Amino acid sequence: MMYKSTRNSKIRISASQAINQGISEEGGLFVPESLPDLSSEFEMMSKLDYNSLAKLILNEFLTDFSVEEIDKCVSNAYTSDKFGDIEPVKIKKAADSYFLELWHGPTCAFKDMALQLLPQLMSCSLKKIAADKTAVILVATSGDTGKAALEGFKDVDSTKIIVFYPENGVSPLQKMQMNTQEGKNVQVFAVKGNFDDTQTGVKKIFTDDKVKALLNNENMMFSSANSINWGRLLPQIVYYFYAYFDLLNKGAISQIGDKINVVVPSGNFGNILAAYYAKEMGLPINKFICASNANNVLTDFINTGIYDRKREFFTTSSPSMDILISSNLERLLYTLCGENSDKLANWMSELADKGEYCVDDETKDKLQEMFFGGCCDDIDTAKTINDMLNNEGYLCDTHTAVAVCVYEQYIAKTADKTPTLIVSTAVAYKFVHNVLEALGKDGLSDEFAEIDMLETVSDTCAPKQIKELSGKVRRFNDVIEKDDMLEAVLNYIGIEG
Repeated sequence: MMYKSTRNSKIRISASQAINQGISEEGGLFVPESLPDLSSEFEMMSKLDYNSLAKLILNEFLTDFSVEEIDKCVSNAYTSDKFGDIEPVKIKKAADSYFLELWHGPTCAFKDMALQLLPQLMSCSLKKIAADKTAVILVATSGDTGKAALEGFKDVDSTKIIVFYPENGVSPLQKMQMNTQEGKNVQVFAVKGNFDDTQTGVKKIFTDDKVKALLNNENMMFSSANSINWGRLLPQIVYYFYAYFDLLNKGAISQIGDKINVVVPSGNFGNILAAYYAKEMGLPINKFICASNANNVLTDFINTGIYDRKREFFTTSSPSMDILISSNLERLLYTLCGENSDKLANWMSELADKGEYCVDDETKDKLQEMFFGGCCDDIDTAKTINDMLNNEGYLCDTHTAVAVCVYEQYIAKTADKTPTLIVSTAVAYKFVHNVLEALGKDGLSDEFAEIDMLETVSDTCAPKQIKELSGKVRRFNDVIEKDDMLEAVLNYIGIEG
């Protein structure tokens, strides 16, 4: 299996190269040259535990890894001491839907499912293609990716990781998680701006030839832990297969081949793209329901075919979705436009230069056939949290509530009775202030007092990973301008620009 760039289909590189490089030199994203059809193996796959399923799927894509290497990577990533159980994900029924809980890992967000595995894959890849180099990992985060990447890469040999987050664009607990991070090879910066500013800054640094040359002279190379990195996106495909087989084994669907819907709260589009790839590999998915908050650029795009980031940016109660430039959408469009890299590159150029692009009718029709787009503001998010707890006894965070609300819109519009999987991306306690407000409770000045209150109100227990933040020493206090991100990187890794 080789990998090509969305903006240059002539490129062919190995999985190890794609994982270490992160992004193509011309700014494109790496995609596999083909997707395996696994449908003939579903009967066997339905009997596998999570780790075995992950190993099987990764073996299809990481063909320059040995079976033993993949086995070691997966076994080190998904352990019961990290995820609290033999299986790293859980599926619970509520409101006639099935919630795929992806937040039982060390940082209590779905990013753990990929970012516990990516460091293992990257370390193995480095030994194959750049054994003498240090990987400098740059991360732009809207909250959850940053902590999950820091936790995954802390003290990993031959790596340094630098995380940038928008100063006022993450929850207090997300900020506390990042700024108290332990590890000798980690660094965190708050950026004056929004997530799109940090993401644009990271991409700019990645594609700067002069900077790459400076790193090369010091035996260093850039890589990414964002979902622009294929090694980050690939592990996310696994949990859609696992969820489908779990629904099958529990009788929620009667037989292999029965279709399900998938609802995903979406910002950077990687999580829902992984579900799309699963479908292309044979998983019977009927509809992808893409749920956005007030930053509804994806909703408008699905409904019109016009991607327009020239709009007001909202800071919402679901900050991990406060995004106007959805990087992973590029991978989907590359497939839908027939892998026409020239057409795709032109759209991305228009987005960078003009702030918008419009896809052709054929691409739009393919998009709308598979995807439903809806959005939910903070008022409806709060109402959904309250209704879910009071009516269903299920406590969901602000992002999952957006997914529930948009799914209700979809049902009202279509009356579709297909069994549905709603992706629950984070534990409610990471957004405790907003969740308490949604439940009609006055917030407190101390986050840990609010955690105690939410435990009482909801009759649930906060994860120990959240409670253990109390009393941790804050290590990182730097707040920088978005134009100073490159300087911050060079200073940290000890290179003069």
